[in-house]
Amino acid sequence: MPPFLPPWFLQNGLAMTLYTALVTNQTWSHNTDLVPVSYQDHVFKGHGNVPIFGRWAVSPRTRGTVIATYGITGSLEDQWQLEILGRKAYQRGYGLVMFDWRAHGKTAELSPTLTSDGLYEGYDYIALAAQAKALGCAPPFWFMGYSLSGQLALWGAKAAMDLPTDSGLVPGDIGGVVVVCPSLDSNRSLRYLTADPLGKYLERSIARELKRLAQRLHQLHPGHFDLAAIDRANSIWGFDHELVIGRLGFASVEDYYSASSPLPFMPELTIPTLILYAADDPLFSPEIIPDLKRVCAVNAKIDLVLTDYGGHVGYYNGSAGQRLAGDSDPWWAWNRALDWVDRQIA
Repeated sequence: MPPFLPPWFLQNGLAMTLYTALVTNQTWSHNTDLVPVSYQDHVFKGHGNVPIFGRWAVSPRTRGTVIATYGITGSLEDQWQLEILGRKAYQRGYGLVMFDWRAHGKTAELSPTLTSDGLYEGYDYIALAAQAKALGCAPPFWFMGYSLSGQLALWGAKAAMDLPTDSGLVPGDIGGVVVVCPSLDSNRSLRYLTADPLGKYLERSIARELKRLAQRLHQLHPGHFDLAAIDRANSIWGFDHELVIGRLGFASVEDYYSASSPLPFMPELTIPTLILYAADDPLFSPEIIPDLKRVCAVNAKIDLVLTDYGGHVGYYNGSAGQRLAGDSDPWWAWNRALDWVDRQIA
């Protein structure tokens, strides 16, 4: 796999993260010549019959289908990373299912169901694959995600190891999983984030978006949420403490994070998995990296690509890196992700 070589001014995790969040999100369309995909809207049924809004497209080449969603906040309307992935995958001949996960986007309009950080979303991936197959999307299905949705996709890999007999899926229908900078250990990473002054700034920014998400859910579904609890939810931990753990039956946020973090079950995964992970990711504790290396070393089904640089789902490649990789654009992570899928099929 060609190395990642960012421009010199982005060889810092925080700089890369802020650059992609504040600059590249405005300019990304100027760095790709890929045409938009013509999707069809569809309301899928997730685990427990929770309605999940998605968009799907069948490729004429039918090489398989990518199923993906985005990170902790946002919607299908504003996730440019997901848009890049979709255009690239479709150009290579893959069908697509892109979805608003629980409590996000148009899915939030359909149901007051809150997030579970993978505990149920992993089964949502399976449900979407089964329904996409019935719609005419070709297997194998490739579960993808970044940041928190990387955690969700890893739970999808776990769920794929024991497919329901009535799902309409067979084991070979799930090709594998690709995750970019996934959340792997929420307890350690949140402690790390809030212990650093710059980390506290990033955490507060995410918490404000979560608060807006909760307020929107309250407006959409009056009577399902306590406004006082929403008012108290002024941090990531507070959001989960006030609104999430009680509905899921956990006694504490720490117990919830321990139960939903994928690192403990990754040694047992039998689904081919690619993990792209940046050592300078400013959102996640560096203490996780040695454990991640050990987990991947004992599981031949996991391919770990650990880079020195990249930030948090940044991976904006420099011109020299693009030439070395043979890429026509700076989107190193998505190019490598789809190269890996191509090799699995080959």
